[in-house]
Amino acid sequence: MNILAEKIIKKTHIKAVEGDITQIDCDAIINAANSYLQHGGGVALAIVRAGGSTIQKESNEIIKKRGPLKTGEAVITSSGNLKAKFIIHTVGPIWGEGDEEDKLKRAIISALEIAKGNKLKSISIPAVSCGIFGFPKEKGTKIIFRTVKDFILNNDTPFDEIFLIGRDSEIPELFKMAIQND
Repeated sequence: MNILAEKIIKKTHIKAVEGDITQIDCDAIINAANSYLQHGGGVALAIVRAGGSTIQKESNEIIKKRGPLKTGEAVITSSGNLKAKFIIHTVGPIWGEGDEEDKLKRAIISALEIAKGNKLKSISIPAVSCGIFGFPKEKGTKIIFRTVKDFILNNDTPFDEIFLIGRDSEIPELFKMAIQND
């Protein structure tokens, strides 16, 4: 894991990092999920491949009990074989569906609420919606950083570290710019 930038807000270290979300050792990773929690592409597929079939089985049970998630909603499962203890699955917007910025904020807030409610100290967040869902990457990474920052400023949180993560250099660099230009 390569740390590109860091900002401390209250006691929480927010870090832009280049690395593999499936390999990070933290309490929870955020998964950019679809409404049916079918983890067939992008970050979601990488997480299930690395973590094992338990993740998909738990996701299927959630959908069976409650039905599909709405954009902006989040749920938690175990993490299978991953280093992280939990996966928080959040449904971000598909670019072009309307009200995407607010929906992305809600998706991140929903995930942070679950993390806070479970007293998690370290979280890794990818660029939700900025891959196969088509959200513009620069805009999305700024919204994610600002949403995390505002959440910490406006809530008592247990968070020590929040990693804003991407596997290649593009997303971590955009998270770095969001942190540095704040």
